[in-house]
Amino acid sequence: MANLRDIRRRIKSVKNTAQITRAMQLVAAAKMKKAQDQALGGRAYSRHLLQVLYDIRKNFAHETHPFLEQRPGQRELVLVISTDKGLCGAINTNLARKIVALTSPGADFVTVGRKLRAVCEKLGKKVVADFTVKDPVPFGETRPIASFIGRQFLARNYDKVSIAFTNFYNTLRQEPKVVTLLPLQGHRPDQEQAFELIGGGFSAAAHQSDPDRDFEFEPNPGDVLGAILPLYLNYEVFQAHLEARASEHSARMVAMKSATDNANKFIKELTLEYNKLRQGAITAELLEITTAMKAVE
Repeated sequence: MANLRDIRRRIKSVKNTAQITRAMQLVAAAKMKKAQDQALGGRAYSRHLLQVLYDIRKNFAHETHPFLEQRPGQRELVLVISTDKGLCGAINTNLARKIVALTSPGADFVTVGRKLRAVCEKLGKKVVADFTVKDPVPFGETRPIASFIGRQFLARNYDKVSIAFTNFYNTLRQEPKVVTLLPLQGHRPDQEQAFELIGGGFSAAAHQSDPDRDFEFEPNPGDVLGAILPLYLNYEVFQAHLEARASEHSARMVAMKSATDNANKFIKELTLEYNKLRQGAITAELLEITTAMKAVE
């Protein structure tokens, strides 16, 4: 009977775990819908910014700005956007691997999220700043991050600024990305860059065939470029946070659903084992009773 008691305890424990993971799944699903809508809704504005930048760089290549300056040095600053909580699958692990593979060995880091901040510290990386962003992501909380990395680049403390985040595609697909944020490099197919990849991307061919792309720049392209580049930097950092947050909640919902399904499957197996042992115990008792009755006769 001790075995039956142990199995009952295990069934109760697994049921409690399944209730917790089910509740977390429902919470993540609610947050996931809001985060996905926010990420997908922000891509249209990002795409229009890219269209304006593309036309300025295409038609006025002589216009310059410090954010466009190509530098020969190798000093790199990496903005890492991870999660504050776990139980969201392997998105933080996959992003950490991508960072190790695609960033400079001596790169400094700006972190958002506790998970990869701890990883950077364990690896002995220098974390020059750490930020906290609420959920859902407010634009006002990402602007200081963009301002900080912009100031670091303009002060020539770094020659390159990259951003590492998890790009959202759909509920079942999220991919880690490390893209060049500064300097802006236009459209170069041999290099991944934020100019093309954050959010839904940008098709130069489709834009060139757009009949409504005839922009007029006032007062002049140089002033427009000087105004739009800081805005572009702010918004790309914001959009990367939206993509990362949508990826986090999607991954957590899927992970919790998988955990709930596995728990329910385990409960069925334990219940079947419990019933077999219980049936065996009852059969043994019946045999003992029958044997005793025959002995009395």
